[in-house]
Amino acid sequence: MQTILVIPCYNEAKRFDAASFSAATLADPTLAFLLVDDGSADGTRTLLKQLAERYPAQFRVLGLDRNVGKAEAVRQGVLSAFDQSPELVGYLDADLATPIAELGPMRALFAERAELELALGSRVGLLGRDVVRTPARHYLGRVFASLASVLLELNVYDTQCGAKLFRNTAAVRSVFAEPFSVSWTFDVEILARLAQLARDGAIAPLAHAAAEVPLRRWRDVSGSKLGPAAALKAGTELAALWRKYGRSRR
Repeated sequence: MQTILVIPCYNEAKRFDAASFSAATLADPTLAFLLVDDGSADGTRTLLKQLAERYPAQFRVLGLDRNVGKAEAVRQGVLSAFDQSPELVGYLDADLATPIAELGPMRALFAERAELELALGSRVGLLGRDVVRTPARHYLGRVFASLASVLLELNVYDTQCGAKLFRNTAAVRSVFAEPFSVSWTFDVEILARLAQLARDGAIAPLAHAAAEVPLRRWRDVSGSKLGPAAALKAGTELAALWRKYGRSRR
């Protein structure tokens, strides 16, 4: 299935793995990338443009004039990718903590399930899987996921994994039509908006319209922007999402 992956980038010049991205497109001609430079202050945009010039059919750069944050960079990138009319649009972190190859099983699921609107990568530490997270990140993630599950009234294991794929439908496009009200937890807001569409009958119930796919590989990458302050902000944002979307369910 023709797929465009949005890659939000902010000051990634030192760790952007251009070779891995180009290798992925050479191996799969149905895969393309939209590289969103979120107002970087280093050489990120130059690096991204060089990659797009070398492989113009499979790489495009969307340069934002100022830093707007990951949530808005992803939103603008996804909307721009939808305009290219691929079957699937997704986003992936620039550090490739989730390897590009992990998108394969997620893409395959859309061919099997016609009602599927969203596939989420899920970092589950199972035997036989190479999922490596720091203890602090793991346990903070479990607390956050539990709270998100209460908000969404769904059994969601991992809302924050930076690997997600969407079917290009009118319903999904509407999810990205308006700016998100939060920054760190916009992934949860995406699910909340999809849940509202399900309640309105625009898509199948979210238990069928969305599916988590356990990743075979995922690793913490040095330089992550996650820290105690971010965790506190995420909790505050989750409370705001509860006020906004929790009441709308009643």
